[in-house]
Amino acid sequence: MRKKKKEEARQAELEEKQLDESTEAAVKASNGDKEKEQALRDVLHIRRTAKEVKRYTVLMRVSGLIAVALVALIAIGYAIAYFYNKYGSFTIKVNKYDMVNQGLSLSESPDFDRTISVLTADIVYDMTNISGNDLPENIDKVNGNHNGRNYIAYTFYLHNSGKDTVTYEGDLTIENVTKNVDEAVRVAVYTNGEKVVYGKTKMDGSGKESDCDKEFLTASQVMHTTVTDFEPGATTKYTVVIWLEGNDPECLDNIIGGVIKMQMDFRIVEST
Repeated sequence: MRKKKKEEARQAELEEKQLDESTEAAVKASNGDKEKEQALRDVLHIRRTAKEVKRYTVLMRVSGLIAVALVALIAIGYAIAYFYNKYGSFTIKVNKYDMVNQGLSLSESPDFDRTISVLTADIVYDMTNISGNDLPENIDKVNGNHNGRNYIAYTFYLHNSGKDTVTYEGDLTIENVTKNVDEAVRVAVYTNGEKVVYGKTKMDGSGKESDCDKEFLTASQVMHTTVTDFEPGATTKYTVVIWLEGNDPECLDNIIGGVIKMQMDFRIVEST
């Protein structure tokens, strides 16, 4: 069908060209008859004007389609940015099946007046490097979002509101990173008040940085935890703090503008 339309368009263009040539020939053969010559030239002008209008119409339609496509691409870009920002730089999730069927749930409050399966920390824009020693001493004593100018801090609670004693696992992973900013990132995880600082292995592979307690498990996984005998009514309090460590040798100008996004997932692996 498309091939047939192309052939028809080519044929129509050929016929128009032949008609123009025949009109030009008629003008030359008018033997000085000014009126006849003018009439033929008017016909030729009208035909050319009609073709120009047709070309203009086609051009406008194509331009309109291009404009619509560009607007759609821009809208998609904004939508991606919106949803990326909506879910923040740090997200916590509980498997929905575990929440509905076995009562494992999340809350920003120890009262669990509002339990959900997803929590999102606010974003810190244009974060600059600091020393971990400069973090507030009571940073794990505030519920929910409590970011500083140059760090992300989020405290939440994991609760067993079901009837079974369970074993659950948790993984903190890096979902997205640019400009190798993760080389200088530090993540402190407080579990019921006990603090562990995680960082990437030194660039030369010789082990953990001096200010860290543990290395990232892999390039994309910060840590893993397993909690057994999590009884009905039990609650675990977590605080996660993320910052750029200014004393890290990899905290250089080439990571400026870098982005990092992390997620912590919990799931039940056994129940009794």
